[in-house]
Amino acid sequence: MISPIRKVPKLGLGRSEWIILGVISVYSFIPVVGGLIRIFELTGGPQIAPVNPRALLAPLPIILHITSSSLFCVLGAFQFLPSPRRQRPAAHRVIGRLIAIAGCISALTGLWMTHFYVFPEPLQGPALYRVRMVLGTAMVGLIIWAVIAARSLNVLQHSASMVRAYAIGQGASTQTVLGISWIIAVGSEAMGPLRDGLMIFAWVVNLLAAEIFIRAMLRPPKRRQKHSSLPPVRPSIPRNEI
Repeated sequence: MISPIRKVPKLGLGRSEWIILGVISVYSFIPVVGGLIRIFELTGGPQIAPVNPRALLAPLPIILHITSSSLFCVLGAFQFLPSPRRQRPAAHRVIGRLIAIAGCISALTGLWMTHFYVFPEPLQGPALYRVRMVLGTAMVGLIIWAVIAARSLNVLQHSASMVRAYAIGQGASTQTVLGISWIIAVGSEAMGPLRDGLMIFAWVVNLLAAEIFIRAMLRPPKRRQKHSSLPPVRPSIPRNEI
């Protein structure tokens, strides 16, 4: 007796999910495409982007960083959508493992480049160096904690940790937006301490957005229902009026 072939249901995304996915894709477009162009150049392609002497001297870390960061940012967008998690839990777990590895590689190569590459003072001052080292280390710690929380079935901690790690990993996208906006507004590229400040501010914006998202979307259902299902509070009557 031949068992009928089960049809796999199509993955359906809600309107809001398509909007979220589209916004993140557009937001990540410039850094991802710019990174892929750099990889194309380093693997023998013609020179398109401005010359980066650090990448020419030690290309492997930057190739690994660009590849892993692109995977982390693009695939990570799907992990935050409720429908894929609900309809394809096995795929969610597989992609989750992949982006956890990609995120750690992205952070570790970023730490390596920050510490060992020689940056001119206009491109990285002491403040930006320290922030990059702290956030890179924090990103690795958050991903590891997210994996531990997932294995412990602590969904809230897992999701919150990955959202924060994703906010750090998407720093380049916000930095690109702020940098282009500055050039349009002022007419020249920000350099020196001003550039450092804009890049640090980009991470501040991302982390603030992550905390707002966590509190608005990831609160436990019981906590949300607690405020709506409480009976009305009756006014207390003073003892001397009983």
